[in-house]
Amino acid sequence: MHTVTECRAERNYTLWLRFDDGLEGHVYLGDLVATTMFRALSDEESFYRVAIDPVSNAVTWEGGINLDPDVLYRDLVSKAIAALH
Repeated sequence: MHTVTECRAERNYTLWLRFDDGLEGHVYLGDLVATTMFRALSDEESFYRVAIDPVSNAVTWEGGINLDPDVLYRDLVSKAIAALH
């Protein structure tokens, strides 16, 4: 399991993340925010209130919205690999 050590919300529904192994980068969540399950985050003020759950290490927002850190990690790794090719 990967551990998110830093997280911040940026404009255009993008998160900047840093993991315990030093991997860092941006993850775009605009498509996710457009879905019914994550619609509460479409309000930018709500989106900017992102946090890291100290127990589960999930990226989280009020209302029980959580993102698995391993999924976010894989997204960043895939972008890094694509950039190399």
